[in-house]
Amino acid sequence: MNEAIKSVKLADMPDYELVKSGTGGCAGCPSPMGLRIVGKALGPNSIMVMTPSCAVASIGVMPKSCYDVPVLNVCFASAGASAAGVSMSLDAQLKSGELTGEKPTVFTWVGDGGTYDIGFQGISAAAERNDDFIHFCYNNEAYSNTGVQRSGATPKYATTTTTPAGKSAQKKNVPLLMLEQRVAYVATASLAYPQDFYRKVMKAKSIKGFKYIELHAPCGPGWKFASSDTVTLGRLAVKSGAWLLWEGEHGKLTLNTPTKPLAEGKMPLTELEDYLKAQGRFSHVMKSPQKDAVIDEMKAEIRREMDFMLGREKL
Repeated sequence: MNEAIKSVKLADMPDYELVKSGTGGCAGCPSPMGLRIVGKALGPNSIMVMTPSCAVASIGVMPKSCYDVPVLNVCFASAGASAAGVSMSLDAQLKSGELTGEKPTVFTWVGDGGTYDIGFQGISAAAERNDDFIHFCYNNEAYSNTGVQRSGATPKYATTTTTPAGKSAQKKNVPLLMLEQRVAYVATASLAYPQDFYRKVMKAKSIKGFKYIELHAPCGPGWKFASSDTVTLGRLAVKSGAWLLWEGEHGKLTLNTPTKPLAEGKMPLTELEDYLKAQGRFSHVMKSPQKDAVIDEMKAEIRREMDFMLGREKL
């Protein structure tokens, strides 16, 4: 890995802003927050592909856009195929001489609905072909743009408009599925750790082929917390073990700080209850006579996942 990508300070990040004033996002929305970091890492020589999501709904008052790069809005299921087509078109133009200079970085900015569920087949196919673009999943753990319905990324017991009593199934683990497809690069990230996120985007930019980065994106309206607490919820998720930070190249996994020392028992986990009680979507758990049993079950699942990933890192 390039030494310059190993570590970064916030003050060292470029001044470039991909997200301009005029976004229609909710106060504290994780999408423009994440895109600001992405823009600083990728720069203006980029092309963004989006499917229906909060990021599209908050693009601004047409015909203007709050995004400072070309944006292609495509059908919900077609992010993988569309981004692959854009990337291959640029390769053809560079080869023919119609386009000169550095190839623009093609990236998708898609929610968990368009990644985990509706768009998964196209994204998995692009991974199998090793198409040259970065797929970003900003995971707010529900279909937040259309009314906060449950998605494959919604955690067990969380309430949504379609699981009013709490979801009964465990969430998927799409980053791990991407790792097992042996893609060029896969990583998880959190808004609470912007330097780690920036480093991972820079690393993905430097690698040719299919790259997948999933950003944990706490959603105030969907999760029912104050708009000022987006980063706080992200930090609690990581420190409680509810969200793990890691990266992998061609199937080789590396756990990142603070996940690795937390998983190894070298740092104490934050109480999971602190993370759950900060969200209205788990209020029924906090009020339930079975609260302790449910929280113990969730803690056991976190421990199982940590142990599994520690073992996977050794392979």
